[in-house]
Amino acid sequence: MSTVSPDMAAKIIDGKAIARSLTEQVGRDVAAFVERGNTLPGLAVVLVGNDPASEVYVKNKALQTHRAGMRSFMHMLPQSTSQAELLDLIADLNANSQIHGILVQLPLPAQIDPVVVTNAIVAHKDVDGLGEINAGRMALGIDGIVPCTPLGCLKLLQSVHTDMQGKHAVIIGASNLVGKPMAQLMLREGCTVSVGHIHTRDTRALAREGDILVVATGKHGLVRGDWIKPGATVIDVGITRVPTEHGKTRLVGDVAFEEALPVARHITPVPGGVGPMTIACLLHNTLQAALLAQNVVSRPDQKA
Repeated sequence: MSTVSPDMAAKIIDGKAIARSLTEQVGRDVAAFVERGNTLPGLAVVLVGNDPASEVYVKNKALQTHRAGMRSFMHMLPQSTSQAELLDLIADLNANSQIHGILVQLPLPAQIDPVVVTNAIVAHKDVDGLGEINAGRMALGIDGIVPCTPLGCLKLLQSVHTDMQGKHAVIIGASNLVGKPMAQLMLREGCTVSVGHIHTRDTRALAREGDILVVATGKHGLVRGDWIKPGATVIDVGITRVPTEHGKTRLVGDVAFEEALPVARHITPVPGGVGPMTIACLLHNTLQAALLAQNVVSRPDQKA
C-alpha cells in the first residue's frame, strides 16, 4: 500500500467540533435576526414510517434546532400514509408563516414518490435544497439553498484547504442527494471534477487520481487504502451499521479507515465527520430560509 511516509498518519478532520462552531454561529445570528423584529425561525421535519434509525436522527435534528434558538415542529406519520395525505401536510406547512424550513426525511415508503414530494415544498422553504428550483439554481451557479450534506462536506474541506483551485476532486457516487450537488460545489471552487458511479469501468484507478476524494455510495469499506492518492484529502459520507464479534453493532463508512490513515493527508471519521455537519448545515439553511422569506413577503409576486 502506498503511503505518505512511514511515520505520518492522516490528520483527522473533527466534524463534531466544526459542526459545534457552526451551530453556535447560527445561534448568534438567529438571536440578531430576532432582535431586528423578525419572527423566530421555525423548522418542520416530517418522518413517514417507524424506522428506528430515522426516528433517532429526526429527534436529534429537533434537539439541535432548539439549541440554535429556533422552533422545531415534528410531524411523525404512519407507514401507511398516502402520497395525497403527505402532500396535503406539505401544503399546510408551505402556508404556515411560523415555519421557514421544511424537511421530509428520506427514504419514503414505496407508495410515495420522493421527487413529487420534494418539489411540492416551496423553494424558499426547501432547506434540503433538493427541489428542482434549488437544484436548477445550483446547476446555473445562481444563489439558492444548497443541500445540507454536500454543503457540510464543502465546509469540512474548507477547514483544511484555503484554496482548492486546480485540484482534482473525485466523487464516488452520483446520487441527487450528495454526488451530483457535490460535483457542482467543487466546480464552483475551481476544481477539476470527476464523478465515479456504478458504470465506471475502473473506480479504483479514478479514485487514485483525486487530490480530494469524496465517497458517498453506502457500501461500507468500498474504498481501500490503495485506492487513495498519497496525500489526498478524503471525505467519507457513507454510514452503515455493521455487527461486531461481540454481538453489538458499530458505525462504519465507505472508506476502510485504518487502511486510509497512513495514506491520506486529511480524512473524516465515521462517526463524527460528515454526520454532525449535515445537521449543522440544516440549521444554517433554516436561517437562510427565514431570510429568504422576508423577500417573498415583500414581493408576493415573486416566484419561489
